[in-house]
Amino acid sequence: MILYSDKDDHYSHRVRIVLAEKDVACEIKETTNYDAPEEVLSINPDHTLPILVDRELGLYSPAVMLEYLDERFPHPPLLPVYPVNRANCRTLMLRIDKEISPLVDILIAGSGTEKEILATKQDLLHEIISLAPTFKEFKYFMNEEFSLCDCYLAPILWRLPSLGINLPLNRHTKPLLDYQKRIFDRPGFEDSLSLVERNLSSAI
Repeated sequence: MILYSDKDDHYSHRVRIVLAEKDVACEIKETTNYDAPEEVLSINPDHTLPILVDRELGLYSPAVMLEYLDERFPHPPLLPVYPVNRANCRTLMLRIDKEISPLVDILIAGSGTEKEILATKQDLLHEIISLAPTFKEFKYFMNEEFSLCDCYLAPILWRLPSLGINLPLNRHTKPLLDYQKRIFDRPGFEDSLSLVERNLSSAI
């Protein structure tokens, strides 16, 4: 099994977190969309990373990769057991992909006027802070156990300082900040970081 992973990409980071949490023996080849071998990039119609190759199987959707890894390596499980909880988890992952990840992508690309970038930062901060009440009720993202939802959210939280976004410390955000520290302190998360990513976030 080989993961062709961008060293600084939150989609690739999701997959690396799952691999680390499950202690999967996988060769991780750090590359970029420009340097990856053409025969690898051709697996994805969009010619972008990450790409996971497992024998004759080639996967290019991070969402599919995460669920494939969770099914192929079932311990520890990273999707809830019960169908309702599992559906809720998938809904949260979809929300991150539809509402939060595009804002992160815009800021990473650095495209747009100064006013547009500032507005995007404010939108992203609003989206992240809106999640804070969740962590008053649950240890992890809408769950008492670490799940794929956390694998989606953690790489974004880690990148906030490098995007010029600092979460304020107040009574409303404290549960979110506590969750953030809990996630960042997990051995699986620490093992998932590339050398570039280790420098993205100031110490929490």
